[in-house]
Amino acid sequence: MKVAILGTGSWATGLARVLNDNGHQVMLYGINPDEIDDINIRHCNYKYFKDVQLEETIVATSSLEMTIKDAHYILITIPTQFVRETLQKIKPLLKEKVTIINAAKGFDMNTNMRMSDTIRSVLTEDEINPVVSLIGPSHAEEVVERILTAVCSVSLDETTAKDVQKLFSNHYFRVYTSNDEIGAEYGAAYKNVIAVASGVIAGLGYGDNTRAALITRGLHEMSLYGMIKGAKQETYFGLTGIGDLVVTCSSVHSRNFQAGYEIGQSHRALDFMTHNTKTCEGVRTCKVIHDDVMSHDYGIETPIVDAVYEVLYKNASPQEVVASLMNRDLKSEQL
Repeated sequence: MKVAILGTGSWATGLARVLNDNGHQVMLYGINPDEIDDINIRHCNYKYFKDVQLEETIVATSSLEMTIKDAHYILITIPTQFVRETLQKIKPLLKEKVTIINAAKGFDMNTNMRMSDTIRSVLTEDEINPVVSLIGPSHAEEVVERILTAVCSVSLDETTAKDVQKLFSNHYFRVYTSNDEIGAEYGAAYKNVIAVASGVIAGLGYGDNTRAALITRGLHEMSLYGMIKGAKQETYFGLTGIGDLVVTCSSVHSRNFQAGYEIGQSHRALDFMTHNTKTCEGVRTCKVIHDDVMSHDYGIETPIVDAVYEVLYKNASPQEVVASLMNRDLKSEQL
């Protein structure tokens, strides 16, 4: 099977190796000539993995048409803000029905839609099979090294979810299936905000007790928000919930954690927000969720998202915001 991969970054490369190991033909589409040359000529992706030698059968190109030609699957690994415009370029190039697999986590930059909804708004049922999202606790830095990993193939269609499950599964990359698209996608986005908060508290010098409390209350908060949107509560006790949350909040591989850590150490977000050039989905997601909750009467509280919003968008002192969280009115843990 040929899999067209949109992107030449770390996640694109990690998943390309999984698919290549499974005997599938992979071709990566990118716009960075250095990354493309690295993959094709030096068989590496030095920008992201300094010590990983890739197989010669993993190839890349700057031609979108060549990438998707004869592809059975299109795997999305590019930042969410580029997904819609890239799909619009792909639309006239499609000759046969394909399965779109989304591995981008976050919301549409222009509409704030979930990625599956964005995909379906651009490509019709006549052009694509039911959309699948690949979500779970997985850092590319470990996947590319073939370190044992488990994720979920999430789709409203069970048959397509199982098809993608088989496509990726092997001895080091185990894939489960789920039909809770809403829960998994909102969880995948929301946990990035909690990861920014986790980085902030680490940068401020707080320890394991603090992070455990943050992750636990973060899980409660993201599940409340997800259920308001139509998610199943049990989803948040699985790989796309607590699993993804723990790894993103605890690992130095997490760009969202790194962003928060930098902010915590500098005691203000202004410098980071002014000069940051890395993709950090939690920054954008925080504003989307905060604005959504503020503009609707959902009857829920999102104190962690609100706190991160104050730090990122109002340049509030992280130390003071953490103190305000600890001084909130006392309540039952279930509330």
